[in-house]
Amino acid sequence: MKTDKQKQGTDLPAQIAKALRDAILTGELTADERLPSESDLAERFDVSRPTVREALKKLAAQSLIRTERGAFGGAFVRRLSYTEAQALHATSSTLLLSINEVSFDVACEARFSLERACTALAAERRDDGDLARMRAEITRQSAPGLSDEAFCASDVALHRALVDAAKNPILSYQLAGAVEAMQPLMNMITFSARSRERIVGFHTALTDAIARREPAAADAILGELELYTLALGKGIIAARKARGGMFKAQDQAG
Repeated sequence: MKTDKQKQGTDLPAQIAKALRDAILTGELTADERLPSESDLAERFDVSRPTVREALKKLAAQSLIRTERGAFGGAFVRRLSYTEAQALHATSSTLLLSINEVSFDVACEARFSLERACTALAAERRDDGDLARMRAEITRQSAPGLSDEAFCASDVALHRALVDAAKNPILSYQLAGAVEAMQPLMNMITFSARSRERIVGFHTALTDAIARREPAAADAILGELELYTLALGKGIIAARKARGGMFKAQDQAG
């Protein structure tokens, strides 16, 4: 039997973590099920317990397992909620956009294409609570003295309310990255040049169309907002280039 030291040419914790992750994803290990003990896993994978412990740390970092102390404790498959998944997805999307070269127009196209995909469902399924949340953000955006940061946050909240009005948790999860990662990226570039009054106008018309259950009208308004956002972003980026400034690759138009 080889020792961990003799096997050091391979990343044993990563291999074990992958094997356990695959078992979770395939349903071999189900939500809330207790994993075998560290000693059992060490025997199964022919490694030391510290190596198993490192593998379990990797799984915990991926939010795939949780640990509990006590006589009935151990490592358990984590039951991940949609809310937690959405937060993780938004964080991953933000990191992806911040460290990779993503042009403004590509991000804009992706964000609006994804959001418009749920407009028909939102118009059909929205309830009074969804409309109230959207109108509350419109009121907030119209308040005098609202900071740029607060306006951008309200912008994200309104579009998130539109997405959630579709009443489809999988869509809400998938669009978390679009609304909460790509939209802030666009806001960061365009906030200084866009007209708040015009944005509020778009948001009001969009909410009214959803209230009337008119998906075609809502889709058309999102299309207008996309063209406005794209034109603003390209104009700002062109002006920056003309001034000879150095900017990140994601600020460059395609």
